[in-house]
Amino acid sequence: MASVISPPCPSNAFVYNAASCACDPGYLYNATTKRCELFRVFGDSWTVSSGVDNSISFPETILSFDTIKKFTQSQAVFLEATLVLVVSWLAFCLFVRFRKLGDGRSIWFQIRWWISRLDISFATRHWLDDQKVVRKRKTELGGTFSIASWILFIGLFAALLFQILEKRTIEVHNVRATNAPDLASFANDMEFNITTVSSMSCTHVRDIGTLVIGSPGLIDYRAAPLSTFANYSCQNTTLGPKIILKCNNCQLIRDFSYISWQFVDLPSNPATAVGFQFNLSAKNHASRKYLSFVSGMLRNGSNIEDKPVTYRGAVPNILKFNLFPRIYRNLHDLKLIQPLFHEFLPGSSYSEINQLQASLQSSDNGLINMTLYVNFLSAYVVEIDDQNILGPVSFLADLGGLYCISIGIFFYLLVQCEYRIKKLRDEDSVVRKIRNRRKAQDRWDKLRKYVMYTWGSKVLDDNYNNVQKGTCCGMLMVQSLPKNGSSLKQRQQNRMDTISFNKKVNVPSEKKAAQVDQSCVAKSSLNLEGSLSCSTGKPVMESEVCRPVNNGEHDHPIASHEGDVPKPKVFSTIDDYSLPPPPSLEFKAGSEISMSDIKKNFQSLYEYNVMLREKLVSTESMLQSLTTKASSSGAESEKNSITR
Repeated sequence: MASVISPPCPSNAFVYNAASCACDPGYLYNATTKRCELFRVFGDSWTVSSGVDNSISFPETILSFDTIKKFTQSQAVFLEATLVLVVSWLAFCLFVRFRKLGDGRSIWFQIRWWISRLDISFATRHWLDDQKVVRKRKTELGGTFSIASWILFIGLFAALLFQILEKRTIEVHNVRATNAPDLASFANDMEFNITTVSSMSCTHVRDIGTLVIGSPGLIDYRAAPLSTFANYSCQNTTLGPKIILKCNNCQLIRDFSYISWQFVDLPSNPATAVGFQFNLSAKNHASRKYLSFVSGMLRNGSNIEDKPVTYRGAVPNILKFNLFPRIYRNLHDLKLIQPLFHEFLPGSSYSEINQLQASLQSSDNGLINMTLYVNFLSAYVVEIDDQNILGPVSFLADLGGLYCISIGIFFYLLVQCEYRIKKLRDEDSVVRKIRNRRKAQDRWDKLRKYVMYTWGSKVLDDNYNNVQKGTCCGMLMVQSLPKNGSSLKQRQQNRMDTISFNKKVNVPSEKKAAQVDQSCVAKSSLNLEGSLSCSTGKPVMESEVCRPVNNGEHDHPIASHEGDVPKPKVFSTIDDYSLPPPPSLEFKAGSEISMSDIKKNFQSLYEYNVMLREKLVSTESMLQSLTTKASSSGAESEKNSITR
C-alpha cells in the first residue's frame, strides 16, 4: 500500500519512482503507527445466518450468556454428572463395606443396615438354591445396585427431557416451483455493503451507477440506471471506502444482474487493495422484526497458494451472491429473501515485490475493477415449517428403554457377584441376626429397669446375698435368680440350697397353728430372687411352722403331744418324696423374647416353689409324727422298766 510520505520508508515497504514508498504485497499501511502491517483476519472468513434472526439486538455486552449456553446446552453435561454420581455412590458403598459390623451399635452398622433397606429393585431377585421359595431379601449389595440403577435412570431421563425440550421439533424445508404471483408477494428491504480494504478513499471511485441485467449478446440483455432500482453511496471507513446499495421494497429482478465500479490512481496515492469485506441483509417490509444476512471478509491469502497479495490491475474482482425466496410457515407465513455468498473470483493481483513495483511505476494498470454479481433464484421457493418428531408413544418407548437399560446393567452385576462370591448370598441373615440380638438386649435392659423401678434395686443386685436368713416356713432357703439372665441353664437351676429343722419341735396348739398358717399364707410372697419370706418382715419362731391352706382348712392338721398323731398323706407312687426337676424355660423360635414368655416362665417358677413348699410341709409333718411316736414309745418303755 502506497504511503503519502517520502523516503526513508518504514519496514516491510519498498521505494518506487525514486520518491514514493509502498508496502509489500499483503501489507497495509497504518497511519497511526506509521508502519506496514500484515493484514490478518481472525476467525471465520465469512458468516451466514442459519435462519431468521431478530433485527433488534439485545445488549449482549451487559448480559453475555454464551459461555453458560455452551455449557448447558448439551446432553453430555447430564451424562457426565450421572456418571460422577454413580461412581461416587459405588465408591462410598465399597468403603462402608469394609467397615466392621461390631455388636450392631456402631455408625457403620447403621449405615450398612439402611443401605440394605434401600434394596427396592432386586429384593426378590437374589440368589436362591434349587426348589426354594422366592421371598423378599434385602441385602447390602442389592441396596447399593438399586440406588445406582435409579441414579443412572434419573440421569438418562434428564438427558431425554433435555432432548425433548430442545429438539422436539425439526425444521422441514420443502421446495416447490414458483409462479409470478408468489414472487410478486415478496416485498423486502435489502442492503449491500462492499468495503475495499485499503488506504484509499471515496475519491478513487469511478464509473458507478449502471445496472446490467442478463448476459451480453443474449436477448434478455439490457442495461439500466442503478438509481431506478436502489440508492447507492460511498462512505469512508478505517478499513477503506465502503460502497452502500440500499433499496426499500425492492423490485427483484428474476434473473442475474451485476454492478461494476472502479478505483483509479490519484497523485501520490495509487489504487491498491489487500482484501474485501461484504455484508448483505434482507428484511421484510411489513414486519421489520426479522432479517436474514450474510457477511464475511475476503482476506489476503484467500487464493489457492495462500500467499499475501495486493490487488491491482484491469482484471475485475467478482463477488457472486445468490438470493433465495423463503416462506416461513412457522412465522405466520413470513416471506423473506435469504442472501448467500456463492464465490469470489479474484482479479489482477501481485504477490512479489518486483511485480508490484513495476505495476506502480506504470500508468497502464492504475486501477482496480470491482463487480458485484447477484443471481436471484426465482424458479423455486423454499417453504419452512416446524414438525414435531416426538409423540407420547415414542416418549414412553424411550422411557421404558432407559429403565430397562438401567435395571439390566446392575442386575447383571448383582447376579455375577452373588454367583462368584458365596459369602454375599446370605449376608442379609448375618445383619438381621446382629440387629435382632441388639434389639433383644435393649428390650431385656428395659425390662430390668422396669423391675428395678417397681420392686427396688436389691432385686437385681449382683452382690445380694443368695442365702436369705430368718425366712419362714421352716428355715427354707432358695437360691436367688441370676441378675443378668445371660445363661439359660443358670436360670433353670432354681433349687433349694438349705433345709434345716429343729429336732425338738414344740408343736403349738391347733388354734395357734391355724393362725400362724393363715398369717403366713395371706402375707407371704415370692420375691424375684426366688426365696420365700414373710411379708411382715418379722422373724418367725421355730415352733411357728407355715403350712398350706386349701379352702380355709389345713391339709395336714398338727396335733399336740397328748393327742393322736394324724397319719401322713399317702402318696400315689414311690416317688412322692423325690424332688421333681425344675421347669424348663420355654422360648419361641428366634432370638426375640416377648413379655408374655417372661411372665409365663415366672408363673412356672412360682408354681414350682409352691409345690416345693407343700412337699416340705408334708415332710415336716411326717418327721413330727415320727418324733412324737418315738417319744411315746420311749416313755412307755421307761414306765415298764420302772414297774418291773
